[in-house]
Amino acid sequence: MKTFFYGIIFTVFVIFAAGFLFIKRGYIGIEADQQPSAFEKKIAMSAVDASVDRHAPDRKNSVQPTDENLVEGAKIYLNHCAGCHGLPSNPDTQFGHSFNPPVPQFFKETPDMPDNQNFYITQHGIRFTGMPAWSKTLSEQQIWTVVAFLSRIEKLPPGALKVLEPPAPPPGVVAAPPIR
Repeated sequence: MKTFFYGIIFTVFVIFAAGFLFIKRGYIGIEADQQPSAFEKKIAMSAVDASVDRHAPDRKNSVQPTDENLVEGAKIYLNHCAGCHGLPSNPDTQFGHSFNPPVPQFFKETPDMPDNQNFYITQHGIRFTGMPAWSKTLSEQQIWTVVAFLSRIEKLPPGALKVLEPPAPPPGVVAAPPIR
């Protein structure tokens, strides 16, 4: 029985050592322009979801969804988020799709997570995805303001939508279509 137990331990050790060497020697591709394997997608997304569930504090958004706050959230979003996550005029950005995994396009598919998790991800970012930790640039109040904006992205007031409109071209200049 003792030999059988040691055999199991040895087998588990060999499997982990082989996996470690496989990864360490560069046999797993890291190219962002290649599709990850189904296993990698499943493991990575499960790890992100589990980490956010475990670490996001159970906090309520202190920013009320007033028109004024949603306009301010739209300004923050336009300056810091729209290039990757899209706009009403360009809901499916080519730049966002150049990341792997692709960046969520919020005007195409609205965020489906609680405010505290959205705040946590915005504040701390997600390693190896291109999502930065905005706590280095934005205050907690600003992050909560953009979270309030994202929570109401399907029903924004006219003032917030106006902030997100592309600027009108000068007279006599024909506007170019958005880059997709």
